[in-house]
Amino acid sequence: LARGTIKAKANFNVSEDVAALRKAMEGIGTTEKTLIDILTHRSSSQKQAISKAYEETTNRILVNDLKGDTQGNFENLLVALARPPAVNDAKWLIKAMKGTGTDNSILIEILASRTNKQIKELSAAYAEETKKTLIQKLKTEVSGDFGKAILLLAEGARDETSIPHLRQTILEYKNISGKTLQKSIEKEMSGNLEELLVDIVKCVMSTPAYFAEKVYKSMKGAGTDETTLTRVMVSRGEIDMLDIRAEFKKLYQNSLFKEISSDVSGNYGDCLNVICGGED
Repeated sequence: LARGTIKAKANFNVSEDVAALRKAMEGIGTTEKTLIDILTHRSSSQKQAISKAYEETTNRILVNDLKGDTQGNFENLLVALARPPAVNDAKWLIKAMKGTGTDNSILIEILASRTNKQIKELSAAYAEETKKTLIQKLKTEVSGDFGKAILLLAEGARDETSIPHLRQTILEYKNISGKTLQKSIEKEMSGNLEELLVDIVKCVMSTPAYFAEKVYKSMKGAGTDETTLTRVMVSRGEIDMLDIRAEFKKLYQNSLFKEISSDVSGNYGDCLNVICGGED
């Protein structure tokens, strides 16, 4: 069941969309509203068809034109909306492992929350982008028990049929031990391995609640972590944004729409609110 807010457009007309995008970007000034409207109201496969036709018509690459015509957080958001989900995941992983040190929480978020199918697709996109397999690269970046666990997840071979059973086990654990599995992990473990195991438990219990918390934390307190906000809103927009919205309200007694509206503004905020897809 599709629980996303970004859906396929009925009566989709690729050449109409290409013409509208060109009109929005060519000449002086940019019509941001058109860019937002098209990129948030087409499915991934429709956007791939648009990108292909755009290149055939103009000999230019849509993502590059979007980069040239917008800037900052708004640019990053539109570019991510225009790319296939697997390419986004690959790019985010590449960035997380670039230079010295690794941004482990991005590795954890992506590998703990994606399905086997998504992991297979992002691995293919990763190999295409870097000419190296994701597993090869991870082996040079992560080590110890944390590394072993990350490499297992990256294989995309988890038994997905036993997720309801796992969920039941996690609930039972609390009945037996008097504290949640998450609390036990936090007490017994530390560092990256703790974060990874806690995130796996959260995703098994409720992926939408996991992402509702991520979004909340990205906006909580002074300043906004736009990178995380963009990553979550784009990666879940077509999958379970309706459920994330419901979980957000349950957890924080405020609508995600209101939270976004009070935290970010301009074209960036407008576009995020369209992805949010409703004020409740």
